[in-house]
Amino acid sequence: MKNVVIILAGFLYLFCSCNSSSDSLTLVNDDDLMNYILTEQHVVVLFTKDNCPKCLEYEKELINLRDDLVDALSTWVIKALNSDLRKLYSPKDEPTLVFFRNGIPLLYDGPLNDEEILHTFLNNKEPIVKELTDDNFEHLTQASSGATTGDWFVMFYSNDCVECQRMGARWEAVGAKIKQRTNVARVNKYTTGGSTARRFNVFDVPQFILFRQGKMYRYQIPKYDVNSLVSFAKEWYRNAQSEKVPVPQSPFDDLVLMCANFLQENPWIMKLARIIICVMVIITVVSKFRRKTKAPEKKEE
Repeated sequence: MKNVVIILAGFLYLFCSCNSSSDSLTLVNDDDLMNYILTEQHVVVLFTKDNCPKCLEYEKELINLRDDLVDALSTWVIKALNSDLRKLYSPKDEPTLVFFRNGIPLLYDGPLNDEEILHTFLNNKEPIVKELTDDNFEHLTQASSGATTGDWFVMFYSNDCVECQRMGARWEAVGAKIKQRTNVARVNKYTTGGSTARRFNVFDVPQFILFRQGKMYRYQIPKYDVNSLVSFAKEWYRNAQSEKVPVPQSPFDDLVLMCANFLQENPWIMKLARIIICVMVIITVVSKFRRKTKAPEKKEE
């Protein structure tokens, strides 16, 4: 009889454990979260915080979706509580929902609806944003020749720009919303895309330019949220001043631009050059004056 009680207690414990695990998402710390992101192909992460009713609503929706996501994507569905990593993917407070594809984040920016969430993730299993370089920019975009490959919305960024790094998940979200009509890409201003950035007079990052039918439109609104960027790409670009897309620069012209940009970004060099010139002028004047004063002395002797 005692053994039967023990067995029944064991079954009861397993039953309760299964029910409790199905009622909530697996909670991970930041170290474990980074391990999931770096090693797993697909990871869905809900960033939550304490005393957040809306976070509980998001978690409930994800629990209902978990089986579908696992079946369709073989994805991990987890949550992170009060995580500092959230700031890397969204400027907004929790709840924040991010879908990682081989480490590349996509911020979910839609309504709290299980069908919409599932549709977004299933249709964006692979990263959307293309990486453009000096070598392939004109070939892929055909920006100066009429853009027969379609419209291109390009973000210029740099590795040392914190805001640029935080834009990654949002930029993927922009791509997910407009990829049917516009190509979304990015260019590294200081490394593989230096010549391209100089060609379009890109000085500060992040900077966004829409290339459409041989024209370019600069996004100059001080708001980097997904909806504002999507709205600009769809309609609001008409309110921006259009510029003719410049043709690719020759190596000599690019060298001249590189020097000009370098001086513009480092104004202290010009100040130093002025000081050196002034010192040289003073030395020259003093030297000539001393020569003139010595000449009469020799004649008197």
